[in-house]
Amino acid sequence: MIVSRPDPARDSLDVVAIQLEYDRSEPYSSRIRRVDDLIDDTAGADLVVLPELWAHGGFDYDAWTNRAEPLDGTFLDTMSRAAKRNSIWLHAGSIIERENDTAGARLWNTSIVLDPDGEIRATYRKIHRFGFSDGEPRLLTAGTEPVSTGITTAAGAETVLGLSTCYDLRFPELYRELVGAGTEVLVIPAAWPRARVEHWATLGRARAIENQTYVVQCNLAGVDGDVALGGRSQIVTPDGTVVASAGDSAEIISATVELESLRELRRTFPVLADRRLG
Repeated sequence: MIVSRPDPARDSLDVVAIQLEYDRSEPYSSRIRRVDDLIDDTAGADLVVLPELWAHGGFDYDAWTNRAEPLDGTFLDTMSRAAKRNSIWLHAGSIIERENDTAGARLWNTSIVLDPDGEIRATYRKIHRFGFSDGEPRLLTAGTEPVSTGITTAAGAETVLGLSTCYDLRFPELYRELVGAGTEVLVIPAAWPRARVEHWATLGRARAIENQTYVVQCNLAGVDGDVALGGRSQIVTPDGTVVASAGDSAEIISATVELESLRELRRTFPVLADRRLG
């Protein structure tokens, strides 16, 4: 378990999820510029979240090897400057990360959290790879460790983010580990298909309720090859209430994460203390 953990948090933070519409015909460089501009529209937020593989394509398997880049590549350079320019915590979604430039180098589906100075504060390599015998299991190396990271806003609010990606949402044991490390806000970028979007919505509420956490889900919309993407990004409170939700096209949603309310719920209804397994 990798965890950076602050002192007990207080107050609240303003969260924005940018649901992007994916189109394979859009050049990579144009997509990066478009999203860079959208991040500027979130000025004043504390935490901004982007979807999984929004730059590299969630189902564009044939392009992954060529598009893969190291953590110090063009993608992270642009996202770092955006975080610093807007003084925000930025969950930049995920990229196809390349280990190095050698032939046959390992690839991962890696999420990145940047602080308001543009520095990488956490990276998470997706543990549960989607595709069964194809897609991610065929092309990518699985991550091995849950990751959470402490964040502090400009106003002094502190909390712990727990990181996961898309298909991870179906594996509740991961979230129990994250909660054990102090997580209060689960952040889940995704490229979740429209065919199973009701699962996406329902499982997000379930993870919030069973772990007494906020859940921030940021999905892709549009079409990736022959896969219609589901959209329906949402922000869920620890009692399972959806306080912000998107439709099935590009949309920006926002909500205030009330940290004291979360802690009060855990104090007055302490179900997590009654865990007996794991």
